[in-house]
Amino acid sequence: MLKDLVYRCRSYRRFYENVRISEEELRELVDLARMTASTANSQALKFRIVNTEEENALVFSSLSWAGALPDWDGPGEGERPSAYIIVAEDKTLGKNKLIDVGITAQTIMLGAVEKGYGGCMLANVQRGRLAQDLELNQDRYGIHLVLALGKPKETVKVVPVTESGDVKYYRDESQVHYVPKRSLEEILL
Repeated sequence: MLKDLVYRCRSYRRFYENVRISEEELRELVDLARMTASTANSQALKFRIVNTEEENALVFSSLSWAGALPDWDGPGEGERPSAYIIVAEDKTLGKNKLIDVGITAQTIMLGAVEKGYGGCMLANVQRGRLAQDLELNQDRYGIHLVLALGKPKETVKVVPVTESGDVKYYRDESQVHYVPKRSLEEILL
């Protein structure tokens, strides 16, 4: 059921790196994205699948993780994503497709959860460096997001926003990751 997928679809930042995601599974996730709505039906988004150790290392080195956790440099060896999907825009087919990016990224993440994986949408990316490392034509393709994927190795819990209104995520001493969420009543106008 969709509600169950949405509730299980959290931002995971630590993975069982040795649990591989096949190219076929990654292609299935991109195929889900292919079928989503597209502004003016431009279908301007393109996707680069990454799941080899060599390319994973290139992608990982271009990412910054968890801005709300300044003392954490991201997942360590053995806890890194086992695959990535780079979401890029083909500039010859249109520009400013941010709504499309959000729709496709969430669709891919929901598909990953359905397959028993999890992930994290990362926008803090050294785009020029990553495009160069993956030999993407920067004149034609603009990287929007990197979707880090793998078998989650952490617990993420949703908790109510406190009276202070602080929505910053945090971790406890056991590395359980907490995500404050506003109540339904608070977000309805």
